[in-house]
Amino acid sequence: MSTTAASQAAGPRLPEFEPHDRQEVKTTTCYMCACRCGIKVTLEEGQVRFIQGNPDHPVNRGALCAKGNAGIMKQYSPAKLSKPLMRKPGSERGKGDFEEVSWDKALDVLAQRLAEIRRTDPKKLAYFTGRDQMQALTGLWAAQFGTVNWAAHGGFCSVNMAAAGLYTMGHAFWEFGDPDWERTKYLMLWGVAEDHGSNPFKIGIGKLKGRGGRFVAINPVRTGYQAVADEWVPIRPGTDGMLAMAMIHVLLREEQFDWEYLIRYTNAHHLVVQTPGEPGHGLLLRDENDKPLSWDLEREAFVDATQPDIAPALFGDYQAPDGRPVKTVMSLMAERYLSEDYSPERAAEVCGVSADTIERLALELAHVAFKESIEIECEWTDWAGRKHDRIIGRPVSMHAMRGISAHSNGFQACRAIHLLQILLGSVDVPGGHRAKPPYPKPVPPPIKPARPTAPGEPLAGPPLGFPKAPEDLLIDDQGNPLRLDKAYSWEAPLANHGMMHMVITNAVKGDPYPIDTLMLFMANMAWNSTMNTSGVLKMLREKNGNGEYKIPFLVVVDAFHSETVQYADLVLPDTTYLERHDVISMLDRPISEPDGPADAIRQPVVEPDRDVRPWQEVMIDLAGRLGLPAFTNEDGSPKYSGYLDFITRFEKAPGVGFLAGWRGKEGDQDLRGEPNPDQWTRYKENGCFYKYELPLSHQFYKFANKGYLEWARDAGLNGSADPIVFELYSETLQRFRLAGQGLYDGPCPTDPEDRQRLSSYFDPLPFHYTPLEETRCDGEAYPFHAVNQRPMFMYHSWDSQNAWLRQLQAYNRLHINRAQGERMGLADDDWVWVESHLGRIRVQIRLMEGVQENTVWTWNAIAKQSGAWGLDPEAPEARQGFLMNHLISELLPKRNGGRDITNSDPITGQAAWYDLRVRIRKAEPGETGSWPQFETLQLIPGVQRAPADELRYAVHEPVRLHRSMHDILNRRGA
Repeated sequence: MSTTAASQAAGPRLPEFEPHDRQEVKTTTCYMCACRCGIKVTLEEGQVRFIQGNPDHPVNRGALCAKGNAGIMKQYSPAKLSKPLMRKPGSERGKGDFEEVSWDKALDVLAQRLAEIRRTDPKKLAYFTGRDQMQALTGLWAAQFGTVNWAAHGGFCSVNMAAAGLYTMGHAFWEFGDPDWERTKYLMLWGVAEDHGSNPFKIGIGKLKGRGGRFVAINPVRTGYQAVADEWVPIRPGTDGMLAMAMIHVLLREEQFDWEYLIRYTNAHHLVVQTPGEPGHGLLLRDENDKPLSWDLEREAFVDATQPDIAPALFGDYQAPDGRPVKTVMSLMAERYLSEDYSPERAAEVCGVSADTIERLALELAHVAFKESIEIECEWTDWAGRKHDRIIGRPVSMHAMRGISAHSNGFQACRAIHLLQILLGSVDVPGGHRAKPPYPKPVPPPIKPARPTAPGEPLAGPPLGFPKAPEDLLIDDQGNPLRLDKAYSWEAPLANHGMMHMVITNAVKGDPYPIDTLMLFMANMAWNSTMNTSGVLKMLREKNGNGEYKIPFLVVVDAFHSETVQYADLVLPDTTYLERHDVISMLDRPISEPDGPADAIRQPVVEPDRDVRPWQEVMIDLAGRLGLPAFTNEDGSPKYSGYLDFITRFEKAPGVGFLAGWRGKEGDQDLRGEPNPDQWTRYKENGCFYKYELPLSHQFYKFANKGYLEWARDAGLNGSADPIVFELYSETLQRFRLAGQGLYDGPCPTDPEDRQRLSSYFDPLPFHYTPLEETRCDGEAYPFHAVNQRPMFMYHSWDSQNAWLRQLQAYNRLHINRAQGERMGLADDDWVWVESHLGRIRVQIRLMEGVQENTVWTWNAIAKQSGAWGLDPEAPEARQGFLMNHLISELLPKRNGGRDITNSDPITGQAAWYDLRVRIRKAEPGETGSWPQFETLQLIPGVQRAPADELRYAVHEPVRLHRSMHDILNRRGA
């Protein structure tokens, strides 16, 4: 029977659901979270009909989450800004008394102000950006302007994770590396909420479980990924490093570690000077050529540890030729981690995880790594020229994120997890944790933060970098910070992502100096992206004695009416991600996979219906107006006609630009080549992404793989083809520790607080210490740990304005362990007061089993200030939702009259969001509704309120079928 006859036999023809003749499909890259998935946008007569995942895309393979699908309702949000705005003369900041202005006037005002700052003192401009995914451009712009006061969101997000990996093995978790989803047999997930890597992780976990692999989740809260884990380990917040080190204790005790891997690829056999109290203590023993030394067991002599043809001792104590005692790194590790301080029994007291569980987990890891190892038959050559006919895999993988990094001990905790991985030999091997190009980099990457230069001059390098010694800090001759946020000062020496959470506080205090203009791009620093929200709202309005604002001029760039927009002096309206060109660059945060580098673009799929401009275009315009050297010709004229032209022609180094695909004049070169005028077109033809597939022989052991290292050098990813040695023992940290002890031959701090922090926390081997806020708070008075995380269906504050996503959750609650809550006489829907050392909030609770008994938690960023984001002033987000941020101070509680110290990791400056301790009591009858409440923000020009009944969206009238149950159950096809 023909298809037509079969359809007729089955019943009447179904109506046409989609008018395909009026539709077209465009590809682009999602921006509803940090995954950067590929999407296909179906348009119907210029409007978005629906959004799907792109099945060809290397990140999501066609999968798409609720956020991605709901991009429609972000595009059509009534909260979109529609025209540049300036605060009316004489009006108060925060009132929202704006007047619409033209782009010409807005940019004239801004350019004139910026030009004067650049002419006199460039650091008086502070330029900080949120999760913008274009930091290579914003960082370049800031460096060319000449200000050191630039950074992005990483300092309050995950710098601990990034820095710990980059200072240990040249890559890290999240965008730097991934589990080998195709081969791993055992996944251990540390502190990862379901908003991170959402679609790739769902796909990967499905593959793992589908082939019978084991999945263990370590997290105080059981939601999302943890809910589908084979085992959930409910750990106390801030103790993950202790757990990792206790597992290291078990591996060392049972001699379950990869001896050959440690000798070949790490500094485990390097010798460390042991002269406590003397200069040079704790540094590596080196020869006259500054090469680290090892003890060769066959030659019975000290040898260059970097040479391949040696037989180094992994354990041992020796006497150097100059008489100083030395020990191997591995000996120091054994002394530390085999002590009772890191036994499973001691860790159980700290972590709340039983000693038996710790012991079992460690032995499970070892069993899979060494008894279930895998081999891939493939010829490859290591850095020393040694040929291998197979690749050995340890199929144990780990991943960690903000649950680890957002603590003041997170850097050392994350280093401990990497140490655990390396002992098992499971880094960048089949089945393990694999680096994603352009990583790995040298340890640490050879980029130093640039110092301020003369007015009118660009910085000599990028504003951010990786110090290796106190000489690399951004401090003056008296040891005072040169950056507004105090990154790269004695207070936070390795603040590789800056300290965005300190910018407003420091600027208002004029500490270390006052500024003129604060420019914020896509950063809601008046609400959910700041600690001490109530205090920051006051700071933004704080004035000097002469009646002038302490932050004289605030520029906010955003696409939506966020809480921060209300406080701006100048508002520059950005486009949405569906309205602009954009790049996800190899110079920035690419979408690479372990089997090869990848990057992507965004292209406009709809035309803006407002007077808005992409911030990328505006920056190129401003750079030309200001005469920034990289953006102008010798005669001072603009070098680029706009953003597309800039991306096409700009070269960071010869042949290396923002986009890696289709380079060369003919578009036939990969990663490196002359600019290609048709490059944007080639990306669009390929689904808006580019992927380079490494040969199998280059995909593993990238840190020591001769073929990969030479390829990476030639492609411009690394400066040399030298092997990358994993630093189990960090000489960088020891240099700073010596400075704190006054034993360093170079800059040393003079403030006792700085000396104590360097001496205590800059240990060259990972160690556990109590989070700093806990040491300054009464644990009995504040018995609960309090953390927050983002749900898979929302991201930052961007999405809880979304009419579709709000239907999933319109307000948050505080979740409490059920048994603990019942002991306190609490029940679902009760209102309670939650109090920290900073302040208190009133919230509604929900009891649940899946949370560690001494921990409470909530979803982050769902709450809104009344009147913001185009929502009804009485929306549940404002009246029932709450921010935990009101309880979190950006400063540690003062101790003994000392100075203000940032509530951050003392090594990296990472904001310690999750160190919070609180107490809880039931509210009195009649005490309902979330508190504190703030004045309802008035509607600003060009922004609308969302209709309360706006729940659905359709480009055309939906076809509504009325079918019998018989028809539903029996119809085939169609």
